[in-house]
Amino acid sequence: MKTYQEMVQEYKRRQRNTVVDTIAAGLTYMDEIALDTGLLEETGLWTELTETACGALPFAIIAVTEGSKVILGKKTGKRGVKDGAFRMAKTGAAMGIGSAVTMAAGFWAALPVTMGVRALFDRYRSRALTGCRVQARINRLRELRELMERQREETPAEAEPALMPAASVIVG
Repeated sequence: MKTYQEMVQEYKRRQRNTVVDTIAAGLTYMDEIALDTGLLEETGLWTELTETACGALPFAIIAVTEGSKVILGKKTGKRGVKDGAFRMAKTGAAMGIGSAVTMAAGFWAALPVTMGVRALFDRYRSRALTGCRVQARINRLRELRELMERQREETPAEAEPALMPAASVIVG
């Protein structure tokens, strides 16, 4: 079982990933801000490049961070792929919903919605994992109870200690 300090460190690392992913997802709306403020026109090479780069930026950041954790030995390859896939799915869903909100209500409404979708994904995963941990502990307790019952059945009941005969009592 992990120590308290190890759990705190893991939690801090998880929060850092969430902040990085949220910033990267927010940067994807950079081209929308530039268009709304008039910095860029809707046509041209620069607009096409920023649109493509900003759309792929969060996924590139996720791939690089998860890959570096695997290379540095902080995660196994399998765990890195699973975590990266979850982060990418969460980011993709948040960006998709954020884009829909941008078209319907504007850029300023999209940021809170995008961050909210990411938070809902995190909450769902946290609760699902908590449920799995609780179920695993319940199963472990059942196994321990069954083991103790089997040991009790296998161990013969010790006979009550025989009473000492009166003649063997030394009175002094």
